[in-house]
Amino acid sequence: MTNSFLKIVLFCICGLAHFTVSAQTDSNEVKEDLRHYANALAAPYMYGRGYVDKGLAKATKYIESQFRKNDIEPGPGMGTYRQNYDFAVNTFPGTVSLTVNGKKLIPGRDFLVDATSGSCSVTDLPIAHADLSTMGTGKAWKRAARRLSRDTAWILSGTDSFCAANGVSSRTLVSLLPKGCFLLPVHSKQSWTVGRTSHEATLMYVYDTVLPATPTSLSMTVEARMNYSFDACNVVGKIPGRVTDTYLVFTAHYDHLGRMGSAVFPGASDNASGVALMLHLAAWYAKHPQKYTMIFIAFSGEEAGLLGSDYFVKHPLFHPERIKFLTNLDIMGDATAGITVVNGAVLTRQFDMLTTINEEKHYLPQVKSRGQSANSDHYHFSQVGVPAFFIYSMGGKGFYHDIYDQPSELTFTNIPNVALLLKDFIGRLQE
Repeated sequence: MTNSFLKIVLFCICGLAHFTVSAQTDSNEVKEDLRHYANALAAPYMYGRGYVDKGLAKATKYIESQFRKNDIEPGPGMGTYRQNYDFAVNTFPGTVSLTVNGKKLIPGRDFLVDATSGSCSVTDLPIAHADLSTMGTGKAWKRAARRLSRDTAWILSGTDSFCAANGVSSRTLVSLLPKGCFLLPVHSKQSWTVGRTSHEATLMYVYDTVLPATPTSLSMTVEARMNYSFDACNVVGKIPGRVTDTYLVFTAHYDHLGRMGSAVFPGASDNASGVALMLHLAAWYAKHPQKYTMIFIAFSGEEAGLLGSDYFVKHPLFHPERIKFLTNLDIMGDATAGITVVNGAVLTRQFDMLTTINEEKHYLPQVKSRGQSANSDHYHFSQVGVPAFFIYSMGGKGFYHDIYDQPSELTFTNIPNVALLLKDFIGRLQE
């Protein structure tokens, strides 16, 4: 082996080592960038980006500040980043407490209030059992319901049979219950949600593992407040391209569940992580303008029923036909097992493009395809003919709509590679 050949080999090895270290450094820098955004959006003072303590409004201001910081313009035809609208929402701004047999249970950990429950305040109420499966339907149920005294708290059973017989889901059970206090023991993990109506009954889902063997009495306080016109907005930014009337759009919802009394739902994975990735991409594209104009939309109202995206599509800032492609990002905290692409089975040409890039660059262990689904903000765009993907990551501990979805649980494993994959994908869409 000659000295010159050795020099070439050593040069290649050193170059490869430098490339590897550089790639790792870049990846770590992106992770820190993502973590910075996610930590801010899921911080305690954001109160779960919801409907009490101005949580959503604080998140709105934060996203606006990041757009301004990176010289991102307001959306097309907008003098401000905000597209305002309103909707009805049931909130729990005050006390939410439950004590059974003298044992105080922890909200969020031990129990959840049905999000459409009304207020109540009772002390040392006796507990009885009610088997709903024996109480019939229609008029028979109404007669039986009148026998459920408000002077007693009721532990419910037979709810699955009752709901099936009455043609309702378990999530709408509270709408059939009379005014009073009700407990529904549950064993599997429960997810909280956003209620847009309010009912007379107060229903709590309580984990059976924390209930006494023989519950005899309870004290319960729930302070619910219905807001029939909650002010919300979508936050829209624009980076002009050489072609000003054709758009490539990134979206992510920034709202979450807010708080239920003292229990706060931070929503780090869902969806501070998706907004973090969107803000990272927005900052990058601000420094690297593209052929087509880039639009970035942070939607509110997603957890309440895809309301922000529905409003946007019904009150468009530009004609949907101008959107060449839309990518919606949700649950982007850990891609250890890769990503899933909703509409991948529908938009096969674009999905093949995405998977080809991934095979060439080895960014992710898997890019999985799904069909159409109304499970995030891409849906309303798809319904009016806009080609759109909804991408979510596969990994993490599975915390979802609970108090454990904390920023500290986000690893951002492979998420920098998701960013690279998306940048390459957007590049090929412009060829």
